[in-house]
Amino acid sequence: MLTGMNDQTSRRAFLGLAAAGVAGSVSACSGAARSAGGRPAAATARPWRKPVPENKLPGTADWVIHHLGAEHEIEGYAGLASVRAGEQVPLFVSTTARSFTVTAYRLGWYQGLGARRLWGSKTIRGGAQKAATVSGATKTVATAWEPLLHIPTDDWPAGAYLLKLHASSGAQRYVPVTVRSESCAGKVVLKNCVQTWQAYNTWGGYDLYKGPNGAYADRSLVVSLDRPYGDNGANMFLTYERNVIKLAEHLTIEPGGLDLAYVTSMDIAADPHLLDGASALISMGHDEYWTPQERTHVTAARNKGVNLAFFGANALFRRTRLESSTLGAARQVVCYKTDYTADPEYHKDPTEVTSDWREPPNSAPESSLIGTIYEGYPVDASFVVSAPKSWVYKGTGVPKGASFPHLVGVEYDRVDPAFPVERPIEVLSHSPLTCNGVASYGDSAYYTHKGGAGVYNSGTMRWVEAIYGDQPHGIGGSTPAFVRQVTTNVLHAFADGPAADKYKANDNLAAMSERTGSPINPGNLQ
Repeated sequence: MLTGMNDQTSRRAFLGLAAAGVAGSVSACSGAARSAGGRPAAATARPWRKPVPENKLPGTADWVIHHLGAEHEIEGYAGLASVRAGEQVPLFVSTTARSFTVTAYRLGWYQGLGARRLWGSKTIRGGAQKAATVSGATKTVATAWEPLLHIPTDDWPAGAYLLKLHASSGAQRYVPVTVRSESCAGKVVLKNCVQTWQAYNTWGGYDLYKGPNGAYADRSLVVSLDRPYGDNGANMFLTYERNVIKLAEHLTIEPGGLDLAYVTSMDIAADPHLLDGASALISMGHDEYWTPQERTHVTAARNKGVNLAFFGANALFRRTRLESSTLGAARQVVCYKTDYTADPEYHKDPTEVTSDWREPPNSAPESSLIGTIYEGYPVDASFVVSAPKSWVYKGTGVPKGASFPHLVGVEYDRVDPAFPVERPIEVLSHSPLTCNGVASYGDSAYYTHKGGAGVYNSGTMRWVEAIYGDQPHGIGGSTPAFVRQVTTNVLHAFADGPAADKYKANDNLAAMSERTGSPINPGNLQ
């Protein structure tokens, strides 16, 4: 999928093909009228206007892709996964069309349309770039493309963005990029799970699960950001993250609305102080791949009272390492998984070996942070409420045993006493299911930490998909409204700061008679 680049200088060069013009400022004193005494005459004051909230600005449905075209008709990737406002985004594009344009959209609520247009390029000459290469034993796919433009982000609000590539032939693809927040203090932090996006990126024939022949043994051991994403260019983001962003951004324009910040998994790993003073960190949908640095920084934040919400399942399951490419730092995601003894760090630094978090040589099961343990897939089951009096269910009116069809899937978590369990913990749903022919349960849970934080985990990967009922799996009826209300409750409660005192977990673990140990064959967790 990714390959190394052979001309670092030219790839980093600013070609300026789409640089935006910036109007020069005019001095407020130039040409000002003078009073008889030579002093500047009093200027007529302009009426102060309250800034229009971001999500009340005009939205558009034009961000949606309607025609993908052929496989390589147009595709691209960003040279930076995240930038601060004002930094330029190097954009690498290959197309068989004569020309193309790029339009930048910020994802949000925007009257329900889902995005706002912030920038558009001029028409740019097209051209097919070099074929990707696959490197050695790690089977790392990367490209050696040239950047065709650098996109300005002047005055762009922090947020999750999609760059929409539009070829003159009609083909379209996305390139995701995050404009990260300058500070997370006092904010609900939304995390874009870039490492997990790459783990499942099959562009070039390989990802961390399989090679071109579909075999696990032929998979990549290292995947690179120096390549496009497959399919429409942003499937993982659109499936597992967009709906949380849309809902959270909608809540920003309500009375007492949320104050949001945006970061990526790489940003958290790089900066031990990034989450200082944050109200909450939100992990969206599918957040499987974590570095030790990210886990250390998130754990430290929780210990200081930063609330955590995991709106998915299978979070914090794989231990990764980030390495550089010729484009810069943190451009390669290393994960040897079951072949961890072949990891070059195996005989050097066990803390950096990329096995699953619960496995040797440095076992640290994910439940010590998220409260639950990942158990298995595939599954399709109803979500069954077990603690209806919890604050999480406020406004839903659900009784004990209330059931929401198809909401548990395709992967699920469970509270398992065989692994570390933070107490007090409240099992919020306890859903009977069958996975690979074995009977078990899927759980959502909430625990409170002695440092003051509350930690919520929905325990099902379909949670985000269900928020607006716009994803498949047969989710409909009252389920979207239920999921929206619970998600809203969590976001509002966690925005108020450390949740443990106001929303203490009512420990019910003993009453749940949870099975100790997983009944699912670990071989299914590759």
